[in-house]
Amino acid sequence: MTAINPIIHADFPDPDVVRVGDCYYMISTAMHMFPGGQLLRSYDLMHWEHCAYVYDILGETAHQRMDGGAIYARGMWAASLKHDGERFHVVFTSNDTKHSYHYTAEDAAGPWTRQPMEGASGAPAFWYDPGLLFDDDGRVYVAHGNRTVRITELTADLSAKKADGLDRVVVVDDNPRLGWEGSCLTHIGEWYYLFCIHWRPDHMRSMGCFRARSLDGDFEGGEFMELDLDNRSAGVAQGGPVQLHDGSWALFLFQDHGAVGRIPVVVPFRWVDGWPVVDAVPKTLNLPSSRPDYEYAPLYTSDDLRHGWSVLWQWNHEPHLELVDSDADGLHITTDRLATNATQAINTLTQRCFGPRCTAEVTVDAGGLNIGDYAGLCALMGCFAQLAITRREDGLYLVYTRKDAETGEIITEAELPWAAERLRADFDFDADTVRFSCVDAAGKCTAIGAPHQLVYRLDHFMGCRIGLFVYSTQAAGGSAWFSDFTYTVEEG
Repeated sequence: MTAINPIIHADFPDPDVVRVGDCYYMISTAMHMFPGGQLLRSYDLMHWEHCAYVYDILGETAHQRMDGGAIYARGMWAASLKHDGERFHVVFTSNDTKHSYHYTAEDAAGPWTRQPMEGASGAPAFWYDPGLLFDDDGRVYVAHGNRTVRITELTADLSAKKADGLDRVVVVDDNPRLGWEGSCLTHIGEWYYLFCIHWRPDHMRSMGCFRARSLDGDFEGGEFMELDLDNRSAGVAQGGPVQLHDGSWALFLFQDHGAVGRIPVVVPFRWVDGWPVVDAVPKTLNLPSSRPDYEYAPLYTSDDLRHGWSVLWQWNHEPHLELVDSDADGLHITTDRLATNATQAINTLTQRCFGPRCTAEVTVDAGGLNIGDYAGLCALMGCFAQLAITRREDGLYLVYTRKDAETGEIITEAELPWAAERLRADFDFDADTVRFSCVDAAGKCTAIGAPHQLVYRLDHFMGCRIGLFVYSTQAAGGSAWFSDFTYTVEEG
């Protein structure tokens, strides 16, 4: 089957892929989105659909719930997904709690259960950017670290570092930009391979590969791939190898793609004298399928939001579900605190943006808003933009607010009496812009304000999201109804 890179034009960073039988499974970084640890499945490495979430909540910390703080750019990072022949295992770190977490399931679709994971002397484990290996002899290892990458042997149940087990440094690097990290540890034939990402000054991100005949032997190797896709001057890197149905091999990696985020790319490679060799990052490639007639469910969805919401929605931070309801009128969200914009609002419901262009519309019933409340549609990232209905003493108004990416200033560009039916956002990720509009009962669309420049930055460390939000600025207790959300993507 003919595939086109990028495989998914949306934010699925730090991917890890495993093939079990005729099915591929992928996990990626969730950051501050809940439920998290989204698992995707595919039969051809090209088309993907939702399979499960590994967890609903994580550490149950105050900041994960946006109580007195937030975990933007932290949360769940860089999971390792493996199958030991009987069960699936996911291990990852959360960079707000500084703990590692282990979840396991017999079936990838769940249920997933959390297992204890301890480091030295009973302290919480923190295996940074872990790469699990279930070796042929039944022993279990994890490669981990940044700049200094170690391989540590774990107990058979992964609950702790194994007493007197292997614990050694494999790679050391003092590179001032990005040292070796993003470990993927695997045993193929007579070699143990450690794949890592690297980023030297004045270079693009690159992939490195080290190998040894035993885990306590000498690892040799280094960078082997520094390649771009679509002339973006952004290296395709971080991930690991997977053997395809026909016996060929590919690397499943990602590339920075501006405001839409870090998006997956498949890179075929061949083995030469036991080393991976990549000739190019192809725009088109042929991938074998074990089920060529399978129909995949999209990774985005329209949703009437009545009597529940689609599994493809994720909450920005852990939700306060006691303030959320859904019935025949739609999704009802009530406030219980004050905020100043959508990035501070609890219970903001989101979906990933998809490139190259996508459009979202939603109906907002503002009848439950109190004076000073805002409810609407947003482009959720550090330099956010939002179109909201607000209640004032003399009625409802439509307000367009954005955060300028260069100055950091929060600017209100348009305020006018509310007289429409729906809110709309048009995203263009060739230009990294969003344009907001309102839509009247006849379907006429009226642009509000100027297009807003979206910029991917480390303050959120996540691609842009479409968000539905409500918050109060004067007194808590107001509410809004959301319904008839429509989402279209222009494939490209």
